[in-house]
Amino acid sequence: MKSADISKLEAEYATKSPQEILAFALEQFDNISISFSGAEDVVLVDMASKIKKDIQVFSIDTGRLHSETYKFIDRVRKQYRIKIDVIFPDSTEVENLVREKGLFSFYEDGHKECCGIRKVRPLRRKLAHLDAWITGQRRDQNPATRASVPVIQIDSAFSTAERTLIKFNPLANWTSKQVWQYIEANNVPYNQLHDKGFVSIGCEPCTRTVLPHQHERQGRWWWEEATMKECGFHSMNTAQNN
Repeated sequence: MKSADISKLEAEYATKSPQEILAFALEQFDNISISFSGAEDVVLVDMASKIKKDIQVFSIDTGRLHSETYKFIDRVRKQYRIKIDVIFPDSTEVENLVREKGLFSFYEDGHKECCGIRKVRPLRRKLAHLDAWITGQRRDQNPATRASVPVIQIDSAFSTAERTLIKFNPLANWTSKQVWQYIEANNVPYNQLHDKGFVSIGCEPCTRTVLPHQHERQGRWWWEEATMKECGFHSMNTAQNN
């Protein structure tokens, strides 16, 4: 697909339901996968499973996730009877980082290096074999970086000169309230950490609960500025908002 085509499709689907966007994505691409980690992503898994029998789902295991997250991934796998392609970071790169800087260097010099090794590079390896991917990004997740997330876009961060990667964000227009209304109405499984006050959940050392009325992303990398609260999965958001 060309940039002009994507712009037209974005305009056409900008106000359509997540199910309509998902149906279009799954119809257009066979080599497409859902990126799965949190509440939004499992909503997409639930919706997609009602549209197409065989869906592809992948998840990045950084090696630093909560035990509840690992249980959540396995519960989703069993409930929807799907294979979840779990991607791991390069062990040598992780060993070198830990050997040189210890296990918690991100508290001192920022999370970008650790996330780059544990999350972004494994993601890049996975995306190199896809034509398109589906994410659970919402505009209200982080006004500093995600306020203008479109429902369909060219992923400039992970496209190459040889291959254009298409990115679908079917829940871009949804609020957190709508996500949880869907979860409750459809008996969708969720990470039990949400019952303990966690809202946005990532790696264990970089995630904490939020107080009432605090924005959900304040529980991620809380020692850094709001504009830095992206791991690199959606780095094009930061570039677009600068």
